[in-house]
Amino acid sequence: MTHDDEGGISLEQRGAVLLIGLDRPRKLNGFTPTMLRELAAAYSELERREDIRVGVLHAAGPHTTAGLDLPKIAPLMERGEALMPPGEIDPFDFARQRSKPIVAAVKGICYTIGIELMLAADIVVAAEDCRFAQLEVKRNLMPTGGATIRITERAGYGNAMYLMLTGMEIGAADALRMGLVQEVVKAGEELARAVALAQLISAQAPAAVRATRRNALLALEQGPRAAVAEFESVQQRLLAMEDGREAVASFVEKRPPRFTGR
Repeated sequence: MTHDDEGGISLEQRGAVLLIGLDRPRKLNGFTPTMLRELAAAYSELERREDIRVGVLHAAGPHTTAGLDLPKIAPLMERGEALMPPGEIDPFDFARQRSKPIVAAVKGICYTIGIELMLAADIVVAAEDCRFAQLEVKRNLMPTGGATIRITERAGYGNAMYLMLTGMEIGAADALRMGLVQEVVKAGEELARAVALAQLISAQAPAAVRATRRNALLALEQGPRAAVAEFESVQQRLLAMEDGREAVASFVEKRPPRFTGR
């Protein structure tokens, strides 16, 4: 783990799961340029490694993040400089470069970029003590990490404006009600639960997991017709794989399948 003033990102592999940790707890995991660069590199490693199927985003210390460290980040934003290296996977997933799913575990304070990163993930587990706030309007900023898109998409326009135009804080129960998180667990159990979900996903056929994720996102962004148009060709491709034959064989033999991704 990194403990200098710039913070960093920790990595830990557990089987086919890669744990990606925000590591600047003494500063409430406030994001620095170094952390953004290392996070993009971590997401790129997740995508590149064939032995890793799922990522888990989490944080060191009692809080997920207080948001951006503005004195360190604002000058770059004002100059229009890229916050992440070109060619790396964007953690906000705007360009849809990432094909593997990510489960996010959030706790304590989860502000601004923390909300945007968790909504860019695929499943979110929140500790019951988690508090959420989209504070940009209090800092003369607009959310540009996806909040205007994804909070509106998940929670509806009224709830999105309620959060983003007031900068008010909500708790885990309200986040669950609005669809911003999928599970709320006791404080201290969020990472273990996120890892368990990631391991469950990693046991499934990896090509089918990626195809399912991609088709759902296609439906959101281009509508049901675009998603339906891919049904037949994708299904044929999946069935023609070694894992397709393994799925049929395991069904006939009444045993758990052993998927390899081929």
